[in-house]
Amino acid sequence: MKVSLSGLKMKKDGDNKDDASLLSEWIGPQVAKEQTRTDDFNEKRETEFQDGRPIEPESRRFKGQSIVKWFIFILFIGYMVISYYRVPLLTALGNYLILEHPLTKADLIVCTPGSPLEQSLMAAELYKRGLAPRIFIPQETPPAGIEILKRQGGLYPEESELFITTLKSLKVPESAFMMGNIAVDSIQEEAEEVREVIMGGGFRSMIIVTSPARARRAYLIFEKVFDGEKLEIMISPSHYSDLKADNWWTRDKYLNEVVFECQKVLYHTIKNLW
Repeated sequence: MKVSLSGLKMKKDGDNKDDASLLSEWIGPQVAKEQTRTDDFNEKRETEFQDGRPIEPESRRFKGQSIVKWFIFILFIGYMVISYYRVPLLTALGNYLILEHPLTKADLIVCTPGSPLEQSLMAAELYKRGLAPRIFIPQETPPAGIEILKRQGGLYPEESELFITTLKSLKVPESAFMMGNIAVDSIQEEAEEVREVIMGGGFRSMIIVTSPARARRAYLIFEKVFDGEKLEIMISPSHYSDLKADNWWTRDKYLNEVVFECQKVLYHTIKNLW
């Protein structure tokens, strides 16, 4: 009885092997290989899962770290370059903002809002050199509280009055003054007012006097306002300012002014693209 059972068991095992061989031959060797690779892959995934290792390829784990390392390296190199060439770069930025044209004789000198002392000194110099017979003085919007001060009997000199007083003290005759009729808050508003004066007065050229940091922006604004007109525009930043292209970053006052002016020039440039 035992022999029969053993023989039966061996026969069954043999039958299973024969069946597997027949199945392999029937489905073809290629499919069998694919099945083997699938089984191996599943076993590998189960092993990785049990070991707590990630399933994704190991190379992806280090991709983010490599990008961070390259980013830090580039920042370091950039910092070294900027540190080494700091003075030339800052001087170049100052030269870009402080635009100055060669001056020829013009019909009008135009002062811009702000810094009346620096501009008055420069306008008086140009007038005495015979570069223009008239000086346009902007009328700026008075500060808040000026009416209350006047009602209380107080005095507060407006910037247009400072222009006039300073120019008179520099021996510029009052007959040379051209006063703005509209209170303005910016170079843009003044340029639009000056355009009305220029077009109605037959002027063909003008010299714009401004503070050094605003010279580039003043030129961009006036050039845009007078676009299409046959008018020569020359920029003359005041030489009586302490802001110079090669040292503006050494004083906080001028550092802040240049930083804000760069932002304004960038905004004006982008705005005029459309």
